[in-house]
Amino acid sequence: MKSFTVHFHQEDRVDQMNVMKLSEAEFDDQAAGGTRQLFELDTNLGFFVFVDAENHEGKESYYALRYEEDQDDPSDIYAFELKDFYDMMSLFMSQMYFDEDSDDGEEEAYGPVHHLAHLLFHIVEAGEDVNP
Repeated sequence: MKSFTVHFHQEDRVDQMNVMKLSEAEFDDQAAGGTRQLFELDTNLGFFVFVDAENHEGKESYYALRYEEDQDDPSDIYAFELKDFYDMMSLFMSQMYFDEDSDDGEEEAYGPVHHLAHLLFHIVEAGEDVNP
């Protein structure tokens, strides 16, 4: 498990984020108490699956698993602090309300899910050279 810091653009309105990158074996150990899939997001960077998990002692952790093109195993596994994970989940969930409020049927150019994908780009980019 290796830690790295993600720095965002000022206009992203997100403070820097401390992220952990895990190997699949480390994730399996940290999620030995079970996982719960919360949401997923398909981007041009890959398919992200967001889960929370418990270890053997019942301690919860929060993850995003990134899958690339038809791979069965995740390419990257990121662990987040609860506050950061919550912010990402809020962006995803607010898209549902954002879409409901759109009466004209046209898709917005840049909505909450687009912003989430942008933040994920920064996370993937910052963790690119980090080997768990």
